Amino acid sequence: MLLVDADRPEPVRSGARELALFLTPEPGAEAKEVEETVEGLLLRLEEFCSLADMIRSDTSQILEENIPLLKAKVMEMRGIYAKVDQLEAFVKMVGHHVSFLEAHVLQAERDHGALSQALRKWLGSSGLPAFGNLWTPAAPTFELPALYRTEDYFPVDAGEATRRAPSCQRL
Repeated sequence: MLLVDADRPEPVRSGARELALFLTPEPGAEAKEVEETVEGLLLRLEEFCSLADMIRSDTSQILEENIPLLKAKVMEMRGIYAKVDQLEAFVKMVGHHVSFLEAHVLQAERDHGALSQALRKWLGSSGLPAFGNLWTPAAPTFELPALYRTEDYFPVDAGEATRRAPSCQRL
């Protein structure tokens, strides 16, 4: 602050007053700037609150609508997984039976021999009737082993059975 002497002339006093007014901040302008800043912050806070409300409503909608749908799909998938497990067990059982039948076929080939049939045909075709009558084949005594039926594992409805029935006739 400037010290003003009473002895000095009037222009110095008026100059000092103008300088004091110029250097003294205007409280109205600063208050207006603070108010604008506070209003901007309040506007952003209101936008944030509305965004939070929208997220809450979307979350509740998801919980009320989509979660029950997901639970239903999970239950449906559990049924599918059970069917896949049954199918895997069936395929394993069929593989076991195929191995069993293959062993029986190999044993039957060894017992009845494909080589003896070829030798018999060759001797019979040589034109010598004595060799053809020499060999009389024994009646095959092979019995088909008891196997599974696919229908026991995968039941077919009566309506589906008529649709799936083969349309061609055996000759």
